[in-house]
Amino acid sequence: MAISEKTTTTRREEIVNACEKLYKTMSFREITLKEISEETSFSRPSIYNYFATKEEIFLALFEREYDRWNDALEEIHRGKRSLSGHALAEKLAKSLAERPQLLKLLSMNLYDMEANSRLECLTRFKHSYGKAMENVRRLLLKFRPDMTGGQIRDFIYAFFPFMFGIYPYTEVTEKQKKAMEQADVDFELQTAKDIIFRFIMNFFNN
Repeated sequence: MAISEKTTTTRREEIVNACEKLYKTMSFREITLKEISEETSFSRPSIYNYFATKEEIFLALFEREYDRWNDALEEIHRGKRSLSGHALAEKLAKSLAERPQLLKLLSMNLYDMEANSRLECLTRFKHSYGKAMENVRRLLLKFRPDMTGGQIRDFIYAFFPFMFGIYPYTEVTEKQKKAMEQADVDFELQTAKDIIFRFIMNFFNN
């Protein structure tokens, strides 16, 4: 008997939720399909009905994080009729800082996720990623009418690569702290919001 679309969606969500739960305490490398299946209500072989690889599950989690960020970006766009550069930077920084899992996924194993996922899975993910770029562009068009098309393009192609490096500067393990001290590295832990806000304002002020 064919599985209904509703059942398929529900089970895919259950698998992604299991992956999300494990990712809070384990690394990408440590998590296996066996561990993911143990957090679901069905067997490991059943997972292959919905995802071909572990990387596809992570990519689906990544896609969901982008979708949630897109919801926040669209809420900003629907909000006030105008925002100062400072206010826009604050809202953008807050919207991204509130998605620590998105920042974590950005900084780790993206190449493996994309390389080991089927084209249709990668296409769905890229749709959410592209929507985020478009939503940022819409915010700039609405709230920064002084920016030229070239300046908006330059911001997007600076901001999105910058996002990949935020997480390691905001989440540091005790082992990493000790290594920094022993290496005599001058390091001060920053919040994601502060880092993002400064980046945006530096760009706006140039």
